[in-house]
Amino acid sequence: MPWIQIRINTTGEQAETIGDHLTETGAVSVTFVDAQDTPVFEPLPGETRLWGDTDVIGLYDAITDMKLIVNLLEAQPELGPGFTHKVEALEDKDWEREWMDNFKPMQFGKRLWICPSWHEAPEPEAVNVLLDPGLAFGTGTHPTTALCLEWLDSLDMSESQVVDFGCGSGILAVAALKLGAKHCVGIDIDPQALTASRDNAGRNGIEESRFELFLPKDQPTDVQADVLIANILAGPLRELAPVIASLVKPGGKLALSGLLLEQNEELREIYSQWFDLDDTATMEDWCRITGVKR
Repeated sequence: MPWIQIRINTTGEQAETIGDHLTETGAVSVTFVDAQDTPVFEPLPGETRLWGDTDVIGLYDAITDMKLIVNLLEAQPELGPGFTHKVEALEDKDWEREWMDNFKPMQFGKRLWICPSWHEAPEPEAVNVLLDPGLAFGTGTHPTTALCLEWLDSLDMSESQVVDFGCGSGILAVAALKLGAKHCVGIDIDPQALTASRDNAGRNGIEESRFELFLPKDQPTDVQADVLIANILAGPLRELAPVIASLVKPGGKLALSGLLLEQNEELREIYSQWFDLDDTATMEDWCRITGVKR
């Protein structure tokens, strides 16, 4: 189905109000985009975090009279006559197919490849994880996931008990299991993530008995991990630090990611209560903290 969109450049203070005006004029969706391409990944509870220079994008059916929409918007005090905007027709295409065509196999470390399930593995003899992200986050394209995959590839995973805390698509857990881990517990607050993890495990021939999945309220209390990976956000890593630390056995290894560089020192200070930490690894504006439990 073809669509048309209007893009309005404004300030963070006015963006939500303008978004409301777009909805009132019939926009089927409203998106806030940082005009400087600097995303904010962790809004406070109940907060819609915006930026100093924000593009507000309203999406309409292609048959919409956009001159009428512009006239209605010009009557709003936040905009007024001649407000900065651009109307664009969107090409009618199969967006899912386009995304699939652009998601290619990726190598992490020396042994590990992440391959979309619809693509042939470039190195059949390597450790290949076949992935269909489905409804849950995690493809390996984001620096935080890449940092975790590279770390897992560097470990001897033989016979390890692993915990993937915030398992998402299951990419890290499945990678650990294919790298030789004996068993993995995946934990996530989103039931859809557990479904995606279960599907991706099956796609990779992982027996159900080797990969158990839980919502936090159901997670086992007696797990002691040889390896724990938590690729989530700084807030949960901060608030759940005692819980995460308790899941790792003495001598067990920890990897924390989902962190911006400026969040590194605070998280290192918290987790140094229980772990001897390595130097922080970085990629673009993101970082990974690893260590061994005392």
